[in-house]
Amino acid sequence: MYEQLFSYISRYSESPLTVEDEALIKTVLKPAKLKKKELFLEQGNICQYTGFIIKGAMRQYSIDSAGNEHIIQLALENWWMVDRESYLMKTPSVYNIDAWEDTELLILEADDLQRLLEIPTIKEMFWKMNQSSFIASQKRLNNSIALPAMERYEQLLKSYPDFVQRFPQHIIASYLGISKETLSRVRSKLFQK
Repeated sequence: MYEQLFSYISRYSESPLTVEDEALIKTVLKPAKLKKKELFLEQGNICQYTGFIIKGAMRQYSIDSAGNEHIIQLALENWWMVDRESYLMKTPSVYNIDAWEDTELLILEADDLQRLLEIPTIKEMFWKMNQSSFIASQKRLNNSIALPAMERYEQLLKSYPDFVQRFPQHIIASYLGISKETLSRVRSKLFQK
């Protein structure tokens, strides 16, 4: 389980982990399991953990006053899942996070984050991850503002093809900010090409 995380860390950091670093990581990141649809975070609660997904799929979403879900983030194996604002600022979350499939994670309590960041390799990894995350967020925001539904879907297929295989159409539609009916039309047109 930890080998998957160590491999991930090595992709984001040029400096290797020491034996002591690996021991500390194993001390502060604990294995956890979620059943499909089980909540990792409930709206109104403070996010206590960030989770590295070993196996499974998760989603982060808000629910509007009419009861509609709005998908903020989807995540699969080798992704981190957290409500960053709530986790770092210790404020109640406006999001729910749940498992879309049975999911295995390594979870890090907010109070242990600083201990982990004392490892130079981890600090470098988090810096690069944050940069990548910010760039991806900017692209997603721009796509949702500037691109028609067809191009948004094509970008999703190009960037995250596994999402379409692992999440149902209504989740994909919400993630893209379009209706299920629009997504159905887009998919039909795309497959007619």
